[in-house]
Amino acid sequence: MAHDHGHAHSHSHGHVHVHGDGKDARRRVAFAAALTFAFMLAEVVGGVISGSLALLADAAHMLTDAGALALAWVGFRLAERPADAARSYGFHRVKVLAAFVNGLSLVALAGWISWEAIERLMSPGEVLGGIMLVVAIGGLLVNLFAFAILHGGDREDLNLRGALWHVAGDLLGSVAAIIAAGVILWTGWFAIDPILSVLVAILVAIGGVRLVREAGHILLEGTPSGLDAAMIKDGLLAEVSGIESVDHVHVWSLNEARPLITLDVYAAPGACPETLRRAVKAHLKAAHDISHATVEVIAEPRS
Repeated sequence: MAHDHGHAHSHSHGHVHVHGDGKDARRRVAFAAALTFAFMLAEVVGGVISGSLALLADAAHMLTDAGALALAWVGFRLAERPADAARSYGFHRVKVLAAFVNGLSLVALAGWISWEAIERLMSPGEVLGGIMLVVAIGGLLVNLFAFAILHGGDREDLNLRGALWHVAGDLLGSVAAIIAAGVILWTGWFAIDPILSVLVAILVAIGGVRLVREAGHILLEGTPSGLDAAMIKDGLLAEVSGIESVDHVHVWSLNEARPLITLDVYAAPGACPETLRRAVKAHLKAAHDISHATVEVIAEPRS
């Protein structure tokens, strides 16, 4: 049977606070991308001359990173655009999508490095440790600088974290290349080059999988970390007077810093729907830092 609910249905379009400064993060990513691409060219030359897979793998990683950082920059840039008629929530999800793609590229890169390392182990070749060492030290310095630039930004930003993981992978690759060069110069054991490349690839893959999982959870509109629909419902019933029951609680997020919620609140007899709606929204903000809430207050008893 259809019911004519005397209810107040209100949408709040406030936004939860945004961690950090998007423009600052965008500048950091742009600088790191330019730095990474410039040194990648030097690593390619050094890897070809020395015959080092570790250097070539790191150069490929740096090339991928330059593209990933550029993608992260595009994500930040688009996220700054205002909402329009076709996208009422704006472009905030672009940053999450960029992080998801960057995570996939990390996993693919780790697979390529591992494949190349296996082939090199099966058909070992000579590596010029001296050239490899010089280039690897230069790469380490560049990656340390890029890492410091990105690490100074907002570490809760998923897009920035994706860029940081790429640079961290480069940093590990440079360290591995330095160690491999030292071992080759000291012992002449060329197998250390592909072996350390595989170890770096494993670490890169772990970071990529973690990034894909977190970004994918947001894209699938999963419940944000630290929030639970049942917990929110129990808190409202315990702390907000005038509520008979709470139903249809859905919590998701636009990105890692913008949680959203919709819920139905059944008012107790005599309760003012508008007053109750305001109280519910105030509780959600104070208890869970949720500023964007759609609260439907239903003023008649549940059938």
